[in-house]
Amino acid sequence: MRYIALLRAVNVGGRQVKMDRLRALFEELRFRSVETFIASGNVIFDATGKAQAIESKIEKHLFESLGFDVPTLVRSAEDFSVAAAHVPFPALPPLTKAGGLYVGFLKSAPASDGPAKLEAFSGGGNTFALHGRELYWRAEDRQSVIAIPIAKFERALGCPATFRNVTTVRKIAERYCA
Repeated sequence: MRYIALLRAVNVGGRQVKMDRLRALFEELRFRSVETFIASGNVIFDATGKAQAIESKIEKHLFESLGFDVPTLVRSAEDFSVAAAHVPFPALPPLTKAGGLYVGFLKSAPASDGPAKLEAFSGGGNTFALHGRELYWRAEDRQSVIAIPIAKFERALGCPATFRNVTTVRKIAERYCA
C-alpha cells in the first residue's frame, strides 16, 4: 500500500537532514519505492501494515538514527487524496495573493473540546475547519501563520500535528496518490 509520511521539524531549527539520507533511513525499514517531495519532510513509500504502527516504527528508527525526536504522521494515499480534495470553506471568496490555505494533519482525532478551543485562534483573518483528522486553516495574511505556533494547536486539539500548504498537499496527491 502507498503511504505518505509527514515529518515535523525536519530541516528547521538547526536540524538538517538531507533528502537522500532521509530516503535511505526509510529504505532501512524495508519500505519500497521511497521518494521525497521537497525538503520539508514529505516521504512517499510503499509498505504493509497499519498507518499507526508504521508511524511508531518510523519515529523510533529516526530517533535512533538521528538522535532527536521526529514526530511523524502517516496517511494512506487514499486518505491523503481525500484531504487534498476537501473544500473546507466553500462559501468564502477566493484568497488574495497575501493569503494562504494550510492543512494540519493530526496524529489522532482531536479532543472533544478541541473545536471550541480553536475559536481562540479565529478572527484577525484566520478561519479554521476540522474535517476528520485534518485541520484546515485559511489565513487571509500568510504572516499570521508565524504568529500561531504549532504547539498551541497541539495543546488545543490534544494531539501532535504538522501543517502543509494546500498547494504542496495537492501536488503530492496528484503526483503520488492517483
